[in-house]
Amino acid sequence: MEKEITIYDIAKDVGVSPTTVSRALNNHPAVHEKTKKKIFDAVMKMGYQSNIFAANLRTKRTNNIGVIVPRLNSSFQSSVLAGMENAANQAGLNLIISQSLESIKKEKANANTMFNSRVDGLLVSLAGDTENIDHYAPFLKKGIPIIFYDRIAEDSGCPGIVIDNTQAAQKVTEHLIEQGCKRIVHVLGNIKINVYADRLKGYKYALMDNDIPFDQSLIIHSDLNEEAGEEIVQKIMKMNPLPDGLFVSNDACAASCIRHLKIEDIRIPDDMAVVGFNNDVISRLVEPNITTVNYPAYEMGELAMKNLIKHLENPKEGMLEKTNKITLRSELIIRDSSKRK
Repeated sequence: MEKEITIYDIAKDVGVSPTTVSRALNNHPAVHEKTKKKIFDAVMKMGYQSNIFAANLRTKRTNNIGVIVPRLNSSFQSSVLAGMENAANQAGLNLIISQSLESIKKEKANANTMFNSRVDGLLVSLAGDTENIDHYAPFLKKGIPIIFYDRIAEDSGCPGIVIDNTQAAQKVTEHLIEQGCKRIVHVLGNIKINVYADRLKGYKYALMDNDIPFDQSLIIHSDLNEEAGEEIVQKIMKMNPLPDGLFVSNDACAASCIRHLKIEDIRIPDDMAVVGFNNDVISRLVEPNITTVNYPAYEMGELAMKNLIKHLENPKEGMLEKTNKITLRSELIIRDSSKRK
């Protein structure tokens, strides 16, 4: 087994002091550029690896940020993570990403792993069945900042970043009503999650404002994945009279519903107007293109990371001390799936 290369070996090879090598590796301005180049050439030649663990012990920072998402196979979460990574890279931070697979049990295990890995901060979008967030108490006790995004913990004392889901859903439902829809099916996830509870409120508000009575039989709870489309359409086809509008809380599921509605000879949007949510790529690829809500996922991820970084750099000035919620703007994008002539 080869001997591990140290800064003393580098110093001896280049003919400088170990202190100069250490400063050069940390890009200290006191070290001349020619000397830096000699040192970095020696580092590459000799295969030196910096001892990050030892450095972390000195600074009491790991430069790692934990991220817990419900599912990685989501266009929305992919965009959020891209925004987070962009901000993290600029700050020299690393992301440790895990998925709860919509399970509180897995979320708890992930949180425990993040805590034991000594992450400097945590960004979380809650699992579908998470009602209690006691598993994040150790972070708060240690002063490790947590920011929830999209699926947030209400009244947790931790900040959250969201869109106004109530307003967005109200706009969707009002749009369908303007297209002549009277019986609008709303497909959503677990209403114990703030996202879906708020969208249901918006749906109800729009019905109320237009003197359309709320009908519980038109509410379908679903996993909102691609596979769920067939089951949702089967339920819709058993309704009498047949609905004339469909509001699905996810573009991939909305696309799957459109596919199965076409199999049933339902014309979109003439027989049934359809709206999705998130403005995923698939909404622009299927025929007809899907009316949807543009959810600023990348901006949400970037904002969450920037605020976490700001807090880490100066806890007294960070957003975590000032507010419990940031609400981003969303936008209804009207396309052919709901636009009646």
